[in-house]
Amino acid sequence: MTSTGTELAPSPVRRHLYWHAGVLLAVLLGALYLARRHWPALESGAGRLAGADPGWLMVGATAALGTWGASALAQQGAVLRRLPGPRLVAAQFAACAANHLLPAGLGAGAVNLRFLMRCGLPATRSASALAVKATAGAVVRLALIALLVPFCPGLLRPPHLSATALACVLGAVALLAGLLATPLWPRCRRALAAVLVDIRALHARPARAAALWGGSVAFAALHSVVLIAVTRAVGLPLPPLQVALLYLAASSAAALLPTPGGLGSLDAALALALTVAGAPGAAAASAVLGYRLLTVWLPLLPGLLVLGALVRRKAL
Repeated sequence: MTSTGTELAPSPVRRHLYWHAGVLLAVLLGALYLARRHWPALESGAGRLAGADPGWLMVGATAALGTWGASALAQQGAVLRRLPGPRLVAAQFAACAANHLLPAGLGAGAVNLRFLMRCGLPATRSASALAVKATAGAVVRLALIALLVPFCPGLLRPPHLSATALACVLGAVALLAGLLATPLWPRCRRALAAVLVDIRALHARPARAAALWGGSVAFAALHSVVLIAVTRAVGLPLPPLQVALLYLAASSAAALLPTPGGLGSLDAALALALTVAGAPGAAAASAVLGYRLLTVWLPLLPGLLVLGALVRRKAL
């Protein structure tokens, strides 16, 4: 039996997954190289974290628990239909665990998409709700950065762009312009129009708009509180507002790299930001390790168990 050219050609979805896998592998290899190069600082940071103040770590753990409630509130605000509260929070907990197994938020997106569809929303409306929530989260982060910058003068400085970096930026702009000229652009424009329609409909309901924006602000703020609490626990001498600004900037930059839950990219960005702000290398490493412990490693297994329970009960 012969195969046609259509059968041999890789599908767009498969090419997309190959691209993600390649970028993920490159980022993880870079993270392993940096970890090996700075292993003494990491080892010292782990020892420092072992002797951290348990009271501040408890504050960080409490804030980490609150992030799932904030995520559930924002997701409720992104849809007009009333969602079942307990299952919604459980879905966010499960989505957080799934998000650390797949790149670029695919895990969390898949869990939330299935949850919304199980709640009776059409697939297009469910995808639009996820886009609305993601857009609100990005806008909130940028707004919080703009709000905190005047209180932390000189902390964030625009990077110096070399000729090579500038050429890469121009190449990315040209690639984006080429993408907009392809037949894919009309489909993207229709999807964007649907998202804008949903945003207008949500803002016609003040309760939904308050949930969307309030949940998005609370989510970013609580993650900042987690990192602030960990820096206090390990005795890192940085003011809380500076730590919050560094977290928001580092997490926004790490979101550009499609690694599971920002693994590698967020760790490197946070460690670099804290070090540039004046933190010792060991203290910065212990703060990043503590933040990851409270937001990823401790909730990972319970989150996967909740995910399995939701699947068995056909809630996903």
